[in-house]
Amino acid sequence: MIRKHQRPASKPPVAHKAARADKPEMTLDRALSRAGVASRTVAADLIAAGRVTIDGRTCRDPQTWVTPARQQVALDGQALQRPQPLYLALHKPVGYITSHGDPEGRKTIYDLLGEQAPWVFPVGRLDRDTSGLLLLTNDSIFAERIANPALHVGKVYRVKVQPPLRESHLDCLRQGIEIGRDERTAAATVTWLRANARYCWIELEIHEGKNRQIRRMIAALGHEVMQLVRVRIGKLELGSLRPGAVRTVRPAEVV
Repeated sequence: MIRKHQRPASKPPVAHKAARADKPEMTLDRALSRAGVASRTVAADLIAAGRVTIDGRTCRDPQTWVTPARQQVALDGQALQRPQPLYLALHKPVGYITSHGDPEGRKTIYDLLGEQAPWVFPVGRLDRDTSGLLLLTNDSIFAERIANPALHVGKVYRVKVQPPLRESHLDCLRQGIEIGRDERTAAATVTWLRANARYCWIELEIHEGKNRQIRRMIAALGHEVMQLVRVRIGKLELGSLRPGAVRTVRPAEVV
């Protein structure tokens, strides 16, 4: 038997391109995320706890399909309202993780935003030891556009490498390189900046977002990243934004 608010199991999930502007149907956890309530992970917990209703009926399955334009979805009795789109540029300092909450008690980017900040999520991530430009938004369509490697939105990093790289290393990065876990990077744009006897600085532009990709690329060459800073996403530059500071941006500043 098919439940009232759930799509037939026989239809393959890949047929539903949820979250696109021309597809108003989406899973319940994504509907909450789209409304700016919380990340999909947190939204799933809220749903499982019985705090979400669809047309007045409690639903505990985050994967239930809904059409928010035609069905009333409510959290704790309050109907979801689509928030005004918000786009932020944050200069993430070293020592902060790109996460909402941490069981180990580490500092997160949300500590920088403050408790009263509207709900936003990061477009891509920076690891704890990486600093620089981080985009945050409540607009998941925009986020998907930026993160989609097929759309070639470049991310530029300045990298301090020890010991100095040779020209042959730069050629490897420009051609794409095996980084383990059966993964190979696409070709990167590499610019030599400066060097001394102990280390060098290069600038790398990539259009992907593999886990710890830059560090793994350098490690695959047998070298070590000493410092890593993201300085640009698309057209948007880090510029003079100081560590820990946030400013609002417009989508046109990025792409």
